[in-house]
Amino acid sequence: MSEPRTTPAWRYAIGMLGTSIPINLIKGSMILYYVDILGLDVRAYGVVMVIYAVIDAVDNPLLGHLSDRTRSRFGRRRPWLLVGAPMLVACMIAFFSAPSSLRGMGLVLWFAVFAILCEAFDSMINANYGALLPELYPRERDRAVANGLRQGFQLVALVLSLAVTPLLTTSVFGTEESTEGFRTTAIIYGAIALVVIAFMALSARERPRYSTRERPRLLPSLWSIVRNPMFWSVGLIGACYGIAMALVLSGIQLYVRYSLGLPVVNALYLQGIVILVTAGGLVLWTRLVARRGALWAWRIAFAVLAAGFAALFFATGLVTAIAAGMLVGAGWSGMLATNDLIVARVLDADAARNGEHREGLFLSAFGFFGRLNGIVTGLALTSLGVFLGYNSGDDPGADPGLAFRVYLCVYPFVLTTIGAVAARLVSVPIETPPEATDPAPPAGPGPADDSGAADGPGLSDGSGLADGPVAGSGEEPVDGPAVERPR
Repeated sequence: MSEPRTTPAWRYAIGMLGTSIPINLIKGSMILYYVDILGLDVRAYGVVMVIYAVIDAVDNPLLGHLSDRTRSRFGRRRPWLLVGAPMLVACMIAFFSAPSSLRGMGLVLWFAVFAILCEAFDSMINANYGALLPELYPRERDRAVANGLRQGFQLVALVLSLAVTPLLTTSVFGTEESTEGFRTTAIIYGAIALVVIAFMALSARERPRYSTRERPRLLPSLWSIVRNPMFWSVGLIGACYGIAMALVLSGIQLYVRYSLGLPVVNALYLQGIVILVTAGGLVLWTRLVARRGALWAWRIAFAVLAAGFAALFFATGLVTAIAAGMLVGAGWSGMLATNDLIVARVLDADAARNGEHREGLFLSAFGFFGRLNGIVTGLALTSLGVFLGYNSGDDPGADPGLAFRVYLCVYPFVLTTIGAVAARLVSVPIETPPEATDPAPPAGPGPADDSGAADGPGLSDGSGLADGPVAGSGEEPVDGPAVERPR
């Protein structure tokens, strides 16, 4: 079967705009909307976050596995993207359309149902979208360009869903104390996301030879993944970064309101400048990856991000917060440019070793660590009520400013510091040659079968070397999967 032409990087990358807008609007405004305006108690919020994180940790690998097993003339990933997008948009609009009469358990149930549904459909979309990256761009240099572009589009999405949202919800379509603006904003953002995701999905040219005749089985595949030590080490370190940014995205508006003592609309300026710095830094970090390797840049980015959170704690006004936020943006940019490349190396090594492409399941299994975001952010917000007296907008306690400095700065600093130290100690696979991850050709005439070994040398014999070592990356072959050793 002939291979399709390479998908232009920008056409794949623009999909990140559509996939990022809905979930970042939800995560960036859910506390302000439900807790501070509608009066949902933080303890109920924390319980719901734990429950939906557990549910999502279960359904996430299942969604990825179903994607890997899908065989259609439209490919494996595109059908799921085209089905998941309208469902996510519909649930997002409902999430921000809670009747104003809801109180108590009714409000909790509305929040829980639509939070869980939004997260489930977001997982469906992102498992499939993320699985396309290593398939469409087998070489790390091409992958780095596509990843840099898609992270740039993610930042555009963040400008809309985070920086511009406070202006739209509190000044253009609503007020500081009302919810009307959120529903209107959700409808507008949903329309944008739906069009962009459909355009990307219809443009992506999947590789037919990746859809092998034998479909991977769920339990053996899961068992193989959880026995892979790199799954745990890279996943847990990535979770330190992911949870830290989840705390920031969910708490920034209340940090501006309480810690800086400013109207929520000022979050536009803080978030906007941070995102601009992050966008500009993507170019520099992508070049750094090309020169020094993804692992080296990943470690440096972690340290810069931790330093930014430490500086943000001491900000006393908008100007000093912006200055500290610029350092956060520099580290965040580096993580955006490198983290997915580290994960993609693990996926490539798995494909080379096992002779089948199961990126959907593997990324969804990595999504288990992402599901920790909900648990930790829920517990972190609950801790503000237990230790610092902030229970809701109706009961903010004696010092809500300190509460959200802890939530937005202290907790992320601790997490990223742990990540920075662990990143110095972890070993990750070297870049795998694209031919090493190809499914084995069939023994005779007929469709390809994935039951054999990968075409080309596998990593198990230490021969999975890149096209020459990445300068300064410390790559070396070892017995077993080839890895970059910590230095």
